Amino acid sequence: MHRYGPFVLLLFSIPMALATSTVVDMSRTDWTAVWCLVAAALVLELLCGPRALRHPGASATGAVYFTVRWALAFVLTWLNPFFVFYAVMGYFSAERLLPRRFVRTGLFATAVVMAGSESGGMPPEGSLTWGIFGALLAVNMAIVSTMMHLNTKEEERNRRQHDTIQELERTNTALQQAVDENAQLHAQLLVQAREAGVADERRRLAAEIHDTIAQGLAGIIAQLQVVASAPTLEVAREHLDRACDLARHSLGEARRSVHNLSPAALADATLAEALKKTVAEWAGRTGVRADFTVTGTAEPLHDEIEASLLRIAEEALSNAARHAGATRIGVTLSFMAGEVTLDVRDDGRGFDPIALPARTGTSGFGLDGMRARAERLAGDVTVESEPGGGTAISARVPLVRHD
Repeated sequence: MHRYGPFVLLLFSIPMALATSTVVDMSRTDWTAVWCLVAAALVLELLCGPRALRHPGASATGAVYFTVRWALAFVLTWLNPFFVFYAVMGYFSAERLLPRRFVRTGLFATAVVMAGSESGGMPPEGSLTWGIFGALLAVNMAIVSTMMHLNTKEEERNRRQHDTIQELERTNTALQQAVDENAQLHAQLLVQAREAGVADERRRLAAEIHDTIAQGLAGIIAQLQVVASAPTLEVAREHLDRACDLARHSLGEARRSVHNLSPAALADATLAEALKKTVAEWAGRTGVRADFTVTGTAEPLHDEIEASLLRIAEEALSNAARHAGATRIGVTLSFMAGEVTLDVRDDGRGFDPIALPARTGTSGFGLDGMRARAERLAGDVTVESEPGGGTAISARVPLVRHD
């Protein structure tokens, strides 16, 4: 429009002016002026038009180009009103070619040419023609003002839309960075969780060795020392049998400790099934009555949740077998809204939880390991006990599903 519109409108105005030359009483001198002005307009459009359009609104070239073109259109319209088609380009190019503070001036100047043509040509003759000219000028300016207002609103809407899009892009970039950071943090947490798990297993295995295998070996040595000084063969054989029993028991404990390094019970079973089997095997091995109960709706849990709860249950049962002297034990797995709890209760001799830190290194080692497992999963372990009143261990962890 800006590049070729002036040529099209100027060339369209020429035949219209030729057809109406007798109506507006154009003389030979007028036509000579018209052809000179048309030639000047064509030279202007060819030489200055492209340069002015390359620097819209910010250069003196654009202002000069607009002003000269308006002057040519004004004179041509004075000679023949139908050259107003060339003048109408001022409406389209004022905002593009003029500095912002001169845009209204350029539009008003164009409206003057338009009103002069619409009122029958310039200059108006008589008060009535001047009145018509003034009214048409007012109408043209009203239309121009309305269009400028709508254009300003549209530009404002486009600017707000552009700002919104930019803000959304910044927000999306920030969210993507946050997602990437969360992914990196998640990977770091997984590494730390694995390292913490390795450390937990080492502490657990150290406690197992201290509480079972080391004590068993000490007992075997004591029995063999008695054999060395036994007065009779029967006494020596009795202590040898005890030493063999201790060796078998220690071997069984060593194998159990090795198997506990990885929860084989969960390989092809749910947590509830693995706990039920573990409790039943523990009851058969110790001769103590043990009951297992599931409350709530059982569902598959995340592997870390299931492994940690199984380990806590095994540790609690092991502690009960070594220290509680219980006749009955109950294990309950409860699925609740947002969390899973594992409760292990016995009717054994109990102990004073306040005095427990003084026993760290023996039975307290297992409780510390259970707490560490639960805390790593954002859970906790509570212990309720009193001398002669049994013991209740409760582990609470978040309910994180397998998927």
